[in-house]
Amino acid sequence: MTAQVTFRQADERDLDLLVGLFDGLAHWMVRNGIEQWQPGAKSAEHFRARIAAGEVWLACLGGRVVGAYELWWEDEQAWGPQPPVAGYVHRLMTDRETAPAGTGRVLLAHAEERIAARGRAVSRLDSMTSNPRLRTYYEAAGYRVVGEEPGKLAADGTLYGVLLWERPVTRP
Repeated sequence: MTAQVTFRQADERDLDLLVGLFDGLAHWMVRNGIEQWQPGAKSAEHFRARIAAGEVWLACLGGRVVGAYELWWEDEQAWGPQPPVAGYVHRLMTDRETAPAGTGRVLLAHAEERIAARGRAVSRLDSMTSNPRLRTYYEAAGYRVVGEEPGKLAADGTLYGVLLWERPVTRP
């Protein structure tokens, strides 16, 4: 990636932008036969709660937001009770129209740096069991499957299976 991506924490002024980024990527997934997200599944209230509870980061390039992710410090729904050794990456999103190739990896690297700076040794995330494209992507990024949660609860009350991924991170 030739241009420099910068990061800033999202705040309440970014709610519409985050919903639009999520929906745009969800529409792209549906068009491309990728089973992961559905348009309309994350509202401004979701992002408001995530901003209040932890960290939501925006990736900017040339003054334009090209990606975002959520960083959680616990994720009992997917991982169960855990000691405080990991950070949990959620909603890794890129703008499929404006983000240069490699932006997803830049987002992951930023999340891993944040996790390490917090003194935690592991970056964790999950993806739907039925999504082979993400499996290939995360394996290429150095993540490995360490488990599966067959009954993760969706916001609409349905259950779905997820693969549990992790990668060691090192302090800067």
